[in-house]
Amino acid sequence: MSQRVLFLCVGNSCRSQMAEGFARAYGHDVIDAVSGGLSPAMLVDPSTKLVMGERGISLESHFPKTLGEALTPVPMLIVNISGTPLPHFAVGIPSEAWRVRDPVGEVSAVHREVRDEVEGLVMNLILRLRQKKPAPPTPSAPDAGGAKRFKFGRMG
Repeated sequence: MSQRVLFLCVGNSCRSQMAEGFARAYGHDVIDAVSGGLSPAMLVDPSTKLVMGERGISLESHFPKTLGEALTPVPMLIVNISGTPLPHFAVGIPSEAWRVRDPVGEVSAVHREVRDEVEGLVMNLILRLRQKKPAPPTPSAPDAGGAKRFKFGRMG
């Protein structure tokens, strides 16, 4: 079962969009990813779309979302990439903070560095969530006679 995870940054134009893209591509079995911004930009940064496309992940249908849009339904985890404290109404929702440079207005090389860092962080999160996932039950093998044998001990 996948958990809803909100990737939150300031403009929801670069870092959180990258994280959402990687989580959807690599961790769809454990993460229902969404991203949002504290102060959403008008569009996803073109350099972000470019460098994610280099990894085979399209952000063409992505757009910046408000925190209100991203919080419905309520996520099981907030990954705060904004560098600022979470708003008061997010208190009570489990969260973790990632310190990642904001590439807004930077050259594509910086976007690539940030992309690679975000990819590693998302992969780590996916692995942690997969480790928490309960293993499927394994059927017990019947014995040679097809019946279960019980051992009775002495009480006492």
